[in-house]
Amino acid sequence: MTKLTFEQALEQLEKTVKALENKDISLDEAVKMYNEGLELSKLCYELIKKSEAMVVKQMTDQGLKEFDVE
Repeated sequence: MTKLTFEQALEQLEKTVKALENKDISLDEAVKMYNEGLELSKLCYELIKKSEAMVVKQMTDQGLKEFDVE
């Protein structure tokens, strides 16, 4: 998969989900699209975690306390 921004990956994931909702696609195509969607979902998650870690690092470098986002 080419290097995508979070926004690009999310847009592709949304298109994949809409396509999977179409009941006129074959099972083979649905499985292929599902797997592509999983990869896009993983990429989005990794990009979010990377951004979160960067924000936490910047906060701690500036002497601010880390906060729990959960």
